[in-house]
Amino acid sequence: MLTPEQRDRLEIVLVSPRNPLNIGAVARAMANFGFDHLTVAAAYDPHWREAKSAVGAPDLLQHAREVESMAEAVATCTFVAGTGTLTHRKPEQQVVSLPDLSPMIERELACGGRVALVFGPEKHGLTRDDLSFCNVLVEIPTDPRQPSMNLGQAAAVCLYELACRPAQGTAISAPETSAATSLHLDRLAHLIEETMTAAEYSPRAMHDANRHDLRVLLRRLGPSAQDTHRIMGLFRRILWRLKRDSTHPS
Repeated sequence: MLTPEQRDRLEIVLVSPRNPLNIGAVARAMANFGFDHLTVAAAYDPHWREAKSAVGAPDLLQHAREVESMAEAVATCTFVAGTGTLTHRKPEQQVVSLPDLSPMIERELACGGRVALVFGPEKHGLTRDDLSFCNVLVEIPTDPRQPSMNLGQAAAVCLYELACRPAQGTAISAPETSAATSLHLDRLAHLIEETMTAAEYSPRAMHDANRHDLRVLLRRLGPSAQDTHRIMGLFRRILWRLKRDSTHPS
């Protein structure tokens, strides 16, 4: 089971929620299971902090972090788990059933990482672009006749699984090196994209697609913080050489 210190490094992120009552319900579920950190990105209703549904959790709602984008919400996290159904969706990330998520989160927290559990808007869930910031897509097992869940209910089910899951019979070994944060992966992706542009790798019309694919690829590879630093050094050198050769042709 997660320790209080580990729970302190787990962020619940709501992306573009529309109904303040659902945000309040998530805050209440967080209070039920001992989680304190809520981030709301690009909420539809500016008055969501006043939600009456946050029974027993008004302080949690008042102290929630408010940001403009998914990228900003998960910037400091080393492992991002997006939630959603596979209906009408072809995921580019590893798909994890909710019961299998806890060991992955425990392993990340064991090595000092920071985790985000992300929920999308009520109507359609996380978009393809949102998911490009995620390491895995978490699916809650439901009856095929009703695959989707209310936002507050989905959060409660996930948090119960994380908070009340029985301890493992064997210790979970931590990775030897820490993973790169989402922000560092985004910086690396931007540098690679800039290098691709300097090398005339693809036409301008493909830039958005390349940017998306780079985000997905880097999270799929999961480089350590140290490896990310080294790769950035390599691409900075390549980019410098490309720019130098373009201004001083031989």
